[in-house]
Amino acid sequence: MAKNWAIAIGINQYDYLQPLNYAKRDAQLMQEFLGNEAGFERIFFFSDDSPPVDGKSTRPTRTNLLRVLRQLFDNPFMGAGDNFWFFFSGHGIRYADRDYLMPCDGDPEDIENTAIAINFVSERLRRCGADNVVLILDACRNEGKKTGEGIGRQTAEEARQQGVISIFSCIPQEYSYEIDALQQGAFTTALLEGLGIQGKCATVERLDQYLKFRVPELVRQYKNTRQTPYVIAEPVNKCHLILVPRYATLADIATLKNDAYQAEVNRNLDLAEQLWIRVLAAASGQDMDAVRGLQRIERLRDSSANPDLPQQTIPQASKSVTNTPISKPSQTPPKPISPSPVNNTQTSGAGQFLTSTIATPSTPSKNPILPNWSRRKVITVGFAGAGLGFAIVVPRIWRSDLGETDLAGTTSTPAATREITRLPSNPNPFGVSSNSLKSFSFETVTVDAQGNITNRRKKEAKYFEEDLGNGVTLEMVQIPGGTFIMGSPEGEAQRINNESPQHQVKVPGFFMGKYEITQAQYQAIMGNNPSNFKGEKRPVEQVSWNDAVEFCKKLSQKTRKTYRLPSEAEWEYACRAGTKTPFYFGETITTDLVNYKGDYPYGSAPKGVYRQQTTDVGKFLPNSLGLYDMHGNVYEWCQDVYNDNYQGAPKDGSAWLTGKDNNIKLLRGGSWIYDARICRSAGRNKAARILSYVIGFRVVAVAVA
Repeated sequence: MAKNWAIAIGINQYDYLQPLNYAKRDAQLMQEFLGNEAGFERIFFFSDDSPPVDGKSTRPTRTNLLRVLRQLFDNPFMGAGDNFWFFFSGHGIRYADRDYLMPCDGDPEDIENTAIAINFVSERLRRCGADNVVLILDACRNEGKKTGEGIGRQTAEEARQQGVISIFSCIPQEYSYEIDALQQGAFTTALLEGLGIQGKCATVERLDQYLKFRVPELVRQYKNTRQTPYVIAEPVNKCHLILVPRYATLADIATLKNDAYQAEVNRNLDLAEQLWIRVLAAASGQDMDAVRGLQRIERLRDSSANPDLPQQTIPQASKSVTNTPISKPSQTPPKPISPSPVNNTQTSGAGQFLTSTIATPSTPSKNPILPNWSRRKVITVGFAGAGLGFAIVVPRIWRSDLGETDLAGTTSTPAATREITRLPSNPNPFGVSSNSLKSFSFETVTVDAQGNITNRRKKEAKYFEEDLGNGVTLEMVQIPGGTFIMGSPEGEAQRINNESPQHQVKVPGFFMGKYEITQAQYQAIMGNNPSNFKGEKRPVEQVSWNDAVEFCKKLSQKTRKTYRLPSEAEWEYACRAGTKTPFYFGETITTDLVNYKGDYPYGSAPKGVYRQQTTDVGKFLPNSLGLYDMHGNVYEWCQDVYNDNYQGAPKDGSAWLTGKDNNIKLLRGGSWIYDARICRSAGRNKAARILSYVIGFRVVAVAVA
C-alpha cells in the first residue's frame, strides 16, 4: 500500500516579525484537504497554538521544526509510488543568496542562526525515499517593507537538480497577498480550488496552468496588483505525475503510461517502476498494462543479474496508448465524512517525533487515493488536541475572485417589489409581432432576512419562442424598458468597491432568455456539448466568452434576428426586476430558491445544501419578470469589458466596451460553487474569456436581422 505523508506549517504570530492574518488558516485548510479529501495517512501539523504532545511543544519554533526534520528523515521510510508533501505558509526571507523560511522565533537580524534554510528542508525531504516529493511555499508574505529579492531563485534551481516538485506562491520580485474578503491567502485559495472539485487538477501540469490564471485573477480582483505563482517540475515527466488520482482522466493515465514505456526503453528501470506504480494507483489497481509493465521490469532486472537469460523486448512508447479498460474516476463530488473522536494513542511515526492520532472512518470513499482506505490514519501535531477537529471536510476553497459582495447581517425591511418605471412608447421594438407573443404564468416569492417566505405572488410575462430543431426551443422573455439605480448602496453587507458608484441607468426594452442557455440548445446550434456536468436541461458550461459570442452569431444566422450577450446594465436591470434589495427575492436567499454553496449563507439565513454541481434550469422560482436562475447555478458572460468601478460607465444601458484590458470580460450572477454573497444582484466578477464549469451565459434579442 502506497504511503502519503505531509508536513503542514502555518504561522501567524512571530516574535520578531510583523504578524500575519491567515497563514495558520491556510495551513489548517491544507491539512484538512490532504487528510479528508486526498487520503493522506499522516500529516504533521504545526501552528501558533498547537498544544504540547507528550509534554513536548509543537509550536513552530526553529528547534521544533528542525527536530522533526532530523528525526523523521534519518532513514528512508518510503519508496516508489509514495508521496511526501511539505506545505509552509508564513514569512520567507532571502539572505546572502540563500532562501530561508522564518519560524515563529526567527530573527531578521540573525537569519543564519534563527531561520531554516530551504535547501536543508529539501535535502531532508529527499531522504524519505518517496519518488514524489512536493514542496509548496507560500512564504513571501508582505512584511510592510521590501527588502530586495524574495525567496525562490535558489530553491528553484536546487529543485531542478534534485527532482523535487516545487510550487511557489509568487516570483521572487513579488509579494504573496492575503485577502481579507476570503480570510485566506490568494495562493492557497487557488491551490485548494485547483486540487479540489473546483479545478480537478489531477496532474502537476494542470495544477500549474490553473494557478497561473487563478492566482493573478484573485489578486487583481481584491488587491488591484500582481502575483505570479510558478511551478518547478523537472525532469519533464514530473509534470505528468498524478497528484490527485480521483480526478485523473484517461488521457492523464495514457500520458503517464507513455512516460513509463519510454523509461523502460531507456533502461531506467527505477523510474519505469515508479511510473507504472502511479498508473496502478490512478487506475485503482485495475490496469493490466501497468501490471505487465511491472512484471517486465522484474524480468529485466533478473536478466541483468543473469546475463545468460534471453533479453526481453519492450513495447514501443507511442503518442496514443491503448490500454485495458479501467474505471474512470467518478465525477460525483465526494460526500463529507464525519470526523471521528480523537484517539489519544501515542505513536512514533518514522522516527521519534511524537504525534497524536485521529482515527478516520473505516468506510472507503468511491475514489480513494490509496487502496485500503479503512486502514488510514491522519496524524496531526497539536491540531486535534486544540479541539478544532475536522469540521470542514471540503474547505472553503474557491471564494470568488470574480468580485462580488460579502456576507453579513442586514436589518432592512423585507423586499418590496417595485414595478419598473417609464415603459417606452413602443414596448416591442424587435420586429416580433405582438400576435406571436405568448404568455406564461408563474409564482415568485419574497423572503425576510432569515430566509422565511413572507409573500407569494402570481405573475405573468410575455415571451416568444424560437424553434432550434429536433424539438429544442429557446424561450425569450419580454423585458420592458425603464430606469433603475445600478450598483450596490454603501450600506449593503460586504459589498466591494467595484460596485460603486451607484448611478441611474435608462435601459430600453429587450428580450432575454428565460433560462441560461442549456446544453440541448447549445448542441442544436454549435453541434457539440463541452459541459462538465452533463444534462440536456442543465446550463451549458465550459464555454469561453468567445464561444458564447460565436453561439450568438450562429443563432442570429439561423433565426434572422439579432442575438447577443446582454450588457452588464441590461443584466442587472433584468435581474433586479424592480427590487433594490441584495437579491430579487429580498434580503437573502436560501438553497430552496437558488443553487449556490449553502455552507456559507448571507445575512441571517440558515446554512443550506451544497449541491456541488449545476442543476436543471427552471428548477427554482423565477424573479418577477419570469427569469430563472439569475442568482446562482452558473456565472453568465456579459458583453462588457471589466472596469474596476462605474466611473464613466454608460448610462443608456449599452455595453462598456473599453477598459484597461479588453481581454477581461464581465461575469454576473454567481454560481453553484460560490457563497450566497457572490450571487447578489449587484455582484460583479471578471474573467479572461476562459473555460470553466462555473461559467455559462444567456442571450438577449435586440432586432430583426
